[in-house]
Amino acid sequence: MPGDGDDRRARRNAVVLSVSQALYFTGASIQLTISGLVGYLLADDKSLATLPISAYVIGTVLSTMPASMFMRHVGRRRGFQFGALMGLASAVLAVLAIYESSFWLFGLAMLISGIYQAFAQYYRFAAADTASDEFRPKAISWVLLGGLAAAVAGPQIVIYTKDALAPVMYAGAFAASAVAAFLGILVAALIDIPKVPATSPDGEPPRPLRIILGQRRLKIAILCGMVSYASMTFVMTATPLAMVANEHSVESAAFAIQWHVLAMFAPSFFTGNLIARFGREPIILTGLILLGCTGLIAASGLAIWQFNLSLIVLGVGWNFAYIGSTTMVTDCHRPEERNKVQAINEFMVFGFVALASFASGKILHDGGWGSVAVAYLPFVALAVGLALMLSIRGANLSGRGSQGQAK
Repeated sequence: MPGDGDDRRARRNAVVLSVSQALYFTGASIQLTISGLVGYLLADDKSLATLPISAYVIGTVLSTMPASMFMRHVGRRRGFQFGALMGLASAVLAVLAIYESSFWLFGLAMLISGIYQAFAQYYRFAAADTASDEFRPKAISWVLLGGLAAAVAGPQIVIYTKDALAPVMYAGAFAASAVAAFLGILVAALIDIPKVPATSPDGEPPRPLRIILGQRRLKIAILCGMVSYASMTFVMTATPLAMVANEHSVESAAFAIQWHVLAMFAPSFFTGNLIARFGREPIILTGLILLGCTGLIAASGLAIWQFNLSLIVLGVGWNFAYIGSTTMVTDCHRPEERNKVQAINEFMVFGFVALASFASGKILHDGGWGSVAVAYLPFVALAVGLALMLSIRGANLSGRGSQGQAK
């Protein structure tokens, strides 16, 4: 693959992409913390409170494949700058929507924000573009480490800016996310990733998509990514609403999200090393099991510590399962095939996430927090079974067996 033996450039790109991830997720954590609350404030039908978050995810789903194809033509750098520009535009529109008390305009702003997320989700794949096989899982982990800054900054920004444009609540927080998106445009200019070649070094054209997707390993990797991200979104989306409904403060909900985001990204210090040592499947399985434990903790009660602990376990589980499945996806395609395979992966993941985010608000409204805590567990059990089957059927736990096949 391009970049074998040239990890100096890969390390630089991983650092730049980590900063990009930090800026993107700072804005995203602001929005995910308060969008449900803003939706509840603006919506006439309170069961639609999380619809703007669903619009955010739908915007991502609709944009993932076009984003990948766009970057194939213009390159990663320009693509990521365009994505951050959409983030800036959406934040400004959200401020206007709050001032106008327009629920549907706010939903449109969140839909556009999803375009930013669509591009940002390729940061982790871009880090692998110039990395050697050995450095690849570490490069992906480095990028996700950028979320640590968001874990600290995002909820604190919510607390200190939600009343900054008083008497209009929450508008100041969205103005702060606009600043983060603007900085993202500037940082993306430092990315140094060449355009992908149209053919392999030996002149072979990309394989047909049906052949690539026929790999059992790739199908299970995509499914595990779908389940891990959707489970995380399903629980996280409902948590601020559930906490406020149970007479906990907005500040408590912001701190819960802060602990969650911290748990999502702090393990990235060592997740790449764990994958390199133990293989993809064991780390994915560990993450999925932790996602299952989240539901048991959440169902046990409504105290602040139970909300906090469930979100911490949720974050760690997501980190293991998502980084592991992402790394497994990169094992299963050649460099010249990356755009279409990654586009399919992101479309499948965020299509499922969109359903999860909408179902979260509906299930919380109709069945309460206890229903949210258990509704997603059958999907986790399915993913555990398939990942375990892949391991039992002789997958090389070092993760290297299928790499040669894919390349």
